[in-house]
Amino acid sequence: MDMLMLEQVTKAGLADWRKMGQGLHARYRTGDFQAGVRFLAALGDVPTDHVRATIGDNWIDLKLISQDAVHQDQAVEWVTQTDVDLAHRITGVAASLGLVADPASITVLELALDTARAKEIAPMWAALLTGSTEAQGRGTIGDDVRDLTARVPILWFQETDQHDTPRQRFHLDVWVAPEEREARIAAAVAAGGVIVDDSQAPGFVVLADADGNKACVCIATY
Repeated sequence: MDMLMLEQVTKAGLADWRKMGQGLHARYRTGDFQAGVRFLAALGDVPTDHVRATIGDNWIDLKLISQDAVHQDQAVEWVTQTDVDLAHRITGVAASLGLVADPASITVLELALDTARAKEIAPMWAALLTGSTEAQGRGTIGDDVRDLTARVPILWFQETDQHDTPRQRFHLDVWVAPEEREARIAAAVAAGGVIVDDSQAPGFVVLADADGNKACVCIATY
């Protein structure tokens, strides 16, 4: 199935959903756990290979993603028209149950490791995080570590130069809804953080804490 880029997803008018990273994400306020269970039951025969759900005491988080999107003649995890159609359907079910979407509260966390040797070190990280090396490169054209059962965040490798001097190698990528980006950055700055690089904004902005440890606030741009 053809992968859809951000412009196509935006044109679909998915008011409840936000594209973050590779998938579509939504959070609905349910009031209590039982309402979340009823919501899932009402979704009926939604394909389980496209939807992932997490239920809390008064919310439910949903992620839609296709495992067979086509990119450069390879199957990758990405948004396809099937996911867009499912998003519209789920939105309708939520509305019928009186559930309200809360896009601004969605946060997606990914791990990033700066390295010049991704292919050499990825097998160890895949085995450490998931128990086997099968997660290396799954659903991606690179060496990203992606757990099929979603127990751990995605670990991807950011290409960097060879270097001998110790420096921060791991950083967090914090994905938020586009309308939440400025508020999240402002909150971090108000809490003592500083912006160290906004040259790639709005795609991502690099912040640092008082010790210089860096993290990125990210939104989808493609």
